[in-house]
Amino acid sequence: MVRSFEMYVDGAFSGAEQDRRFLSVNPATGEPWASIPDASAADVDRAIQAAHRAFRQGPWPKLGASERGELLRKLADRLARDGDSLGRIETTDTGKLLKETTWQAANTARIYSYYAGLADKLEGRIPPATGNKLLNLVFHEPVGVVAAIIPWNSQLQLASYKIAPALAAGNTIVVKASEDASAPLLAFARVMAEVGFPPGVFNVISGQADPCGIALTRHPLVRRIAFTGGLETARRIIPNTAHNIARLSLELGGKSPVIVFEDADLDSVVNGAMAGIFGASGQSCAAGSRLMLQDNIYDEVTARLVARTKAIRIGDPLDPATDMGPLATDKQRQRIEQLLAQSLTQGAKLLCGGERPADRENGFYYTPTIVACDSQDYPIVREELFGPVLSVLRFKDENEAIALADDSQYAFAGGVFTRDFPKALRVCRAIQAGRIWVNTYRATAANVPFGGFRSSGYGREGGIEALHDYTETKAVMINATGEPVADPFVMH
Repeated sequence: MVRSFEMYVDGAFSGAEQDRRFLSVNPATGEPWASIPDASAADVDRAIQAAHRAFRQGPWPKLGASERGELLRKLADRLARDGDSLGRIETTDTGKLLKETTWQAANTARIYSYYAGLADKLEGRIPPATGNKLLNLVFHEPVGVVAAIIPWNSQLQLASYKIAPALAAGNTIVVKASEDASAPLLAFARVMAEVGFPPGVFNVISGQADPCGIALTRHPLVRRIAFTGGLETARRIIPNTAHNIARLSLELGGKSPVIVFEDADLDSVVNGAMAGIFGASGQSCAAGSRLMLQDNIYDEVTARLVARTKAIRIGDPLDPATDMGPLATDKQRQRIEQLLAQSLTQGAKLLCGGERPADRENGFYYTPTIVACDSQDYPIVREELFGPVLSVLRFKDENEAIALADDSQYAFAGGVFTRDFPKALRVCRAIQAGRIWVNTYRATAANVPFGGFRSSGYGREGGIEALHDYTETKAVMINATGEPVADPFVMH
């Protein structure tokens, strides 16, 4: 049975203009399972107008910072309660493992709790004035209406890194769910409605990039845009901000290098590499898709990885025994197959995987894949695949490892495995990336910022840095002497 979801605008649930809808497909079965509203430009305007009214009028701008924090803390409590049901919806819509989506729902609650605590920590300052004639005040004030565009992967967690700091700082927000999997965020709106945020403070819409995404990013009332997604979409969003001069942050793709030195703990290396590329079926901007092994350990680590990879259990993402579920869309699977075939033709060597599992006729499944690459010029090494494909390269020394790691247009994340702490620190400082893990991979924390360099985007999410990024700085200068302003044409 197909389940219907609705958008949430101005405190009420509704469909799109003229009741336009599209179907969302369950990646595990290949069958439609949800009916989603397909927003028009008029629907987008309706949501933004609601957010603008809520920002300028009504109870929201009158709330104190601690009161905003209490609402976010209440939201965190509700998410802790409803995490399992939201995780099940996200698994059905995206193919992510249920044990991962339910963990992320719990982690999302921690993110809202963290920003609940920060809401009343946006402190100004009083810069000293020469001669004590002026009282100088500096305030941090909300920017206004925020537009957040969320990808389908890990969407409840990724959305929280935008929604939580934006609301903690006093903004209002319109969230666009991915057209590839909108249901989790539309279901999340039910939780927001229960918490009691004033109408228009939080809105969620669903629809296609054209016209929905275009109308959202060009709208004159939008003051801040937060986008997570692909590089090509970002290139279309950037010119749109010329119409509204909205501030923009971009969290884009990655081809994250994982550098393994010969002194590393190889058990940790294998576990970290597996988590880095096969967690979430490789569908993560931080996926450790380029594994770089020092010569002396290349053969051993590769053999151990291949053996572990062949033992991965592929299956229904709702089954707790499953290690890896399907890809989110068949289009993505076809792209991976095409780029892998090109790379193998050019000389890359397939070590395992590289096919559709024979026992999974339905759904968008793809076997976890390891490819030996003697060059970074292969398409699977250059392009972000967003799938379970690991490219393995070798290096001789530290300098070559750093050069290989930085030889990419992307610079989102990276990993270093070594027992030599000074070496780890040197390599971390040398590599260009927004987040680097040492002797671990895919660890996360709400109070630690993340984001990319180069084509992986700009701006940061997470931590107190994100809270300040949803504010404007205002300076106030007050005549503190009580004396009239001097004649401007008389020099003193």
